[in-house]
Amino acid sequence: METKSFDEASAVRALAALAQAQRLRAFRALVVAGPDGLTPGAIAGQLEVAPSALSFHLKELAHSGLVSSEPRGRNLIYRANFEHMVELMSYMTRHCCQGDTCAASDSTSCAAC
Repeated sequence: METKSFDEASAVRALAALAQAQRLRAFRALVVAGPDGLTPGAIAGQLEVAPSALSFHLKELAHSGLVSSEPRGRNLIYRANFEHMVELMSYMTRHCCQGDTCAASDSTSCAAC
């Protein structure tokens, strides 16, 4: 499932975005929400974080490609980019176990959700 465009630079951007506690929590909340996504207000409420601080974190996650946003009326709906998440996981586990088949290299279990 890994695309040619997902390279080391893409992995570094995604991992850097997740290397901050509030961004990691926001991303996990969006993963749990699934394709319906969440508004920034809903995420801020779940995480008990100020909306202004959350805006900065969502922008960083969007810049990394891990989340996308879509205007809906007066709100934005943020969604986890599951394809990008799976690509990151695939990149991280490519060639694990010295090329032998192992549980970590089976990204189909994650892609199915």
